[in-house]
Amino acid sequence: MDLSTKLLETSNYYEIFSLPAGWQIDRSLLDSRYRQLQREFHPDRFAAKGDVEKRLAVQTTSLINQAYDTLKSPLKRAQYMLELEDIDAGQESHITSDMSFLMKQIAFRETLEEIRDSADPLAGLETMRDDVQAQYLQLQVDFQTQYANAKHNADNYNDALDTVAKMQFFAKLLDEIEQREEELEDF
Repeated sequence: MDLSTKLLETSNYYEIFSLPAGWQIDRSLLDSRYRQLQREFHPDRFAAKGDVEKRLAVQTTSLINQAYDTLKSPLKRAQYMLELEDIDAGQESHITSDMSFLMKQIAFRETLEEIRDSADPLAGLETMRDDVQAQYLQLQVDFQTQYANAKHNADNYNDALDTVAKMQFFAKLLDEIEQREEELEDF
């Protein structure tokens, strides 16, 4: 259980999976190492052990799950990368003041509401999802550039933080689009 103790002592999610810290993640490697760690530390493997070992297994598995969930999600990974730089990138802590983006938010919300009454709401949602997904992907590219440049110019951390706030909107909007699609498919 020495590795379990070592994992619990590290506070870096990249180290847990032996991955280089950074935006780019080898998803298949992350998935493979996640499954390997889950097999090694799953609490069921420690059912016959003492209470301390059982508790360590549960804690280790929880940490592995949290680290995996964070690194596989572009939004959570961006927030985590900023947190590693001591920048609070929490869900509600930063709101962008980009007026163009704020107007775009309003337009997307109106479109989402209007789609329900359109002739083909599922097609409208698919088109909207494609547009939102493309913008979300572009924000991820923007974040990667801003974060990399922040190593040379700390002002870019503010830009990266602003981009994370925009990513939060698009991630939430994608969830809402998916929810609407499920609602319409259930009819």
